[in-house]
Amino acid sequence: MPLEIERKFLTTSDAYRVMAKARHIIQGYLIIGETATVRLRISDDTAWITVKGKQSGISRAEFEYPIPVADAETMLKLSPYAIIEKYRYRIPFGGFVWEVDEFLGMNHGLVIAEIELPEEAAFFEKPDWIGEEVSQDHRYQNSNLAMHPYRLWGGTGV
Repeated sequence: MPLEIERKFLTTSDAYRVMAKARHIIQGYLIIGETATVRLRISDDTAWITVKGKQSGISRAEFEYPIPVADAETMLKLSPYAIIEKYRYRIPFGGFVWEVDEFLGMNHGLVIAEIELPEEAAFFEKPDWIGEEVSQDHRYQNSNLAMHPYRLWGGTGV
């Protein structure tokens, strides 16, 4: 079973911007449930549908498949949740690739850096622009941002 092991962090600066070119991403959710989420994502001329299982620690099952962009655009219109737009930077560092998301729209102002690991206990170096870890804080999950946008948190995030 494909497994996603991911840690998330806030950033302390935008120093990552000079290290990579950003790509625009549009994503939405068809299902956000307790046991699984179904996400659609479009970037440039590529689209994917992803099914993610319930998170356990920093791990969860993840199944991702390419689909036609036209299909993804049509399915996004079926989403009962807010659509998320963001710019993503991919930065190689210390043998891993950090993905930094700068959110737009109702999540504007939020910047999250993620690193996918081969195992939960894997050692990794943090770039100096990495701040507080938020891996266990559900408010920072994209699925939560689709239901509870960052700009509406009012201090609670839910």
